[in-house]
Amino acid sequence: MTVCKIDYEAPQGLLDGRVILVTGAGDGIGRAAALAYARHGATVVLLGRTIAKLEAVYDAIESEGLPQPAIFPLNFEGATLKDYHDMAAALDKEFGRLDGILHNAGLLGDITPFAQYDPALWEQVMQVNINGPIWMTQALLPLLEASADASVIFTSSSVGRRGRAYWGAYAVSKFATEGFMEVLADEVEHLGTLRINTLNPGATRTAMRQSAYPAEDPGTLRTPEDIMPTYLWLMGPDSRGHSGEAFDAQPPRT
Repeated sequence: MTVCKIDYEAPQGLLDGRVILVTGAGDGIGRAAALAYARHGATVVLLGRTIAKLEAVYDAIESEGLPQPAIFPLNFEGATLKDYHDMAAALDKEFGRLDGILHNAGLLGDITPFAQYDPALWEQVMQVNINGPIWMTQALLPLLEASADASVIFTSSSVGRRGRAYWGAYAVSKFATEGFMEVLADEVEHLGTLRINTLNPGATRTAMRQSAYPAEDPGTLRTPEDIMPTYLWLMGPDSRGHSGEAFDAQPPRT
């Protein structure tokens, strides 16, 4: 089932007291989500590969007098299993639990015929878009299970739900994301406190979108801030009872 919550009005304090990790938090949708979560009461852990960008988001959150965030620099391209478990240990020591993860970091790769796809780039896209998030989630599962109400959101795409020519590794990684979400959601269903879903942001004014569609007018697209209602709904308690589902952050474009 796919549901759009573009008109959701998040109540003040929706995420009070929650600890939420956002990957790719330095810009675009990740930055907007980190700010939205903080503005609704969450302590946000900012994860990304560019420290300067994470620090800018940190400063923006601090300047509004919101809950003090944390910064965790990590690059999925070179991260190891030890890095994920070290991160889990650090978060456990600092917070003792994790109430949410937004898996937002991603790599587009090339939009090109498969016959011409560079195998090294293919592996790089898979590492960033699916392998890294999978093993990081495994390391963080005990912290998620320690929460009374946790939500994990994996970023998907329309090309991860219906294949499209030339989208190569990106599309395949998103198909894998959808499948992994369903497997994990089924495995943790008995807990009753942890929900796992995918979210397709749709056509949004981001650097990745501009790279994929260089001739497109960005002014015709919704901004990351415009699509935050669904991100807030899925991360907050109003989405309880929804797990193992594929959501869209905005209506289909006509």
